Amino acid sequence: MNTDGNISNSSCNNTGNNAVGNMNSNTYDNAAGNMNNNTRDNATNSAVDNAVNNTDVKSEAYNFFAMLSRMKYINRWNLMRNTIEENIAEHSLDVGIIAHALGVINNVYFNGKVDPNRIAVVAMYHDVPEIITGDLPTPVKYYSSEVKEAYDKVEYSAVKKLVRALPEEMKDIYKDIITGDYIDDESKKLVKAADKISALIKCVDERNMGNTDFERAERATVEIIKDLNCKEADFFMEKFFGGYSLTLDEQQE
Repeated sequence: MNTDGNISNSSCNNTGNNAVGNMNSNTYDNAAGNMNNNTRDNATNSAVDNAVNNTDVKSEAYNFFAMLSRMKYINRWNLMRNTIEENIAEHSLDVGIIAHALGVINNVYFNGKVDPNRIAVVAMYHDVPEIITGDLPTPVKYYSSEVKEAYDKVEYSAVKKLVRALPEEMKDIYKDIITGDYIDDESKKLVKAADKISALIKCVDERNMGNTDFERAERATVEIIKDLNCKEADFFMEKFFGGYSLTLDEQQE
């Protein structure tokens, strides 16, 4: 009995000691773990705070590209009843794609030496001033030479305001892109043609959806494209334009 009792007491003591040891060990481990976690959390929080602070500083200094992202809020064809609204971001991408194609057509079929990439960039930026001015309807813009001259001044002021939101080293580059001075006169003609072709695509889309409001604009735009005497635009109209009236299934046949 005494032997059993000693064994029991010894076991209890060992168990108690082990429990205390484990508790102490776990306490130290948890404390160390918490310290490590706190250290990591503090380091992470500090890095996040620094990133946020740096972002705040930079966004206050250079808002140019953030302003460009607002192109999606500026709708075109404001005097027309639209089945589907079109904003200047959508239009500008469309013009960029077509203008690039016209540059390629110029080089491949007419022995040209234009830069399709530069043409595409200018085309994508051609309506950027409208972030500030809004999309002035064409009949208003060309109502008289005085109105057009006044609008050109407003548009140039918008360009200057936009490029002020860039670092000094980038201002001249983007000013030339927005104003079109980034490319030569031959290339500018291709951008203008692409702009009109994109407008014609919109007119055809609306007509195909049963909207007759764009019929007159469609006829006028066709004549404008013809009057440009742009062989690249004529080539595009002959070879590619018909596909815009087809369904997806028809386009894939």
